[in-house]
Amino acid sequence: MTKLGERLSPDRVKLGVNCTLWWNDDFPSIDAGISFGQAVSEMALAGFQGCSIGHKYPSDPAVLKAALDLRGLQVSEPWTSTYFTIGRMYQKTVDSFEETLAHIRALGGTELVVAEFGASSHLLPIDVFANRPVFTDAQWDALTSGLETLGKIAQSAGMRLSYHHHMGTGVMTRAEVDRLMASTSPELVSLLLDTAHLAFAGDDPLDLARAYADRIGHVHLKSIRPEVVSRVRDEGLSFQRAVELGVFTVPGDGAIDFRPILEVLADADYRGWLVVEAEQDPNIANPLEYAKRARAYLTDVLGW
Repeated sequence: MTKLGERLSPDRVKLGVNCTLWWNDDFPSIDAGISFGQAVSEMALAGFQGCSIGHKYPSDPAVLKAALDLRGLQVSEPWTSTYFTIGRMYQKTVDSFEETLAHIRALGGTELVVAEFGASSHLLPIDVFANRPVFTDAQWDALTSGLETLGKIAQSAGMRLSYHHHMGTGVMTRAEVDRLMASTSPELVSLLLDTAHLAFAGDDPLDLARAYADRIGHVHLKSIRPEVVSRVRDEGLSFQRAVELGVFTVPGDGAIDFRPILEVLADADYRGWLVVEAEQDPNIANPLEYAKRARAYLTDVLGW
């Protein structure tokens, strides 16, 4: 075990992997026909302790928990989209969040991840940069007050809420993350650090980690391929096309150096999930191969 691994030891952090290596939940056409059973078996085979929830997973929490328990896996997070910045969606957003919370509690999970998708460009076949929303002050107020409401609901259930900044949304850049953090209570809203989404947006994930080290509640470890980022910007491509072209990849591949980011987390005594991601086309990038590559990289860095 390295000195870094001693500070980010197995009793402090858990290593998870996102099912977006095996299929894409945003774009169902990005799929190689891999079943739920094969995917979670490969996650365990690659050496991970947990995983996110995807659309191919059993909806019955008892069935899902049994399948994960069989493979020694836990749920690292669910995903809930929020829509506080658009009309007549407040109560539907809260109701959806409470349904997700109940589901994750039944699975023994403690983490909740949200992102505001009101007017997002990331699901549409349009330029992901040029057409993303820019929130008005009123929309910012609606978003931050709504997130604090969700944070209180999570807190009352003994769970933690982390906000995921995301390409194509109104909270995409460092400046927007800064505004969100400044406008919400640290006790109610933590930050999900997604290294690749911030780098894709044009900002530095290491600087973000340093700025909010004591507020990071969840981490997605994902790298980027800069040549694809440049093409997306230059040609005005959609988020889906960026994924298909391989804009994302796993730690140990691509342009992001994760060692200093992990050092920052260790210095802040981070405790929680480190979740490997790579929204790649499984027909091109073999999921098990890339999962094992990422796990080998983390073993080299952490020593376990």
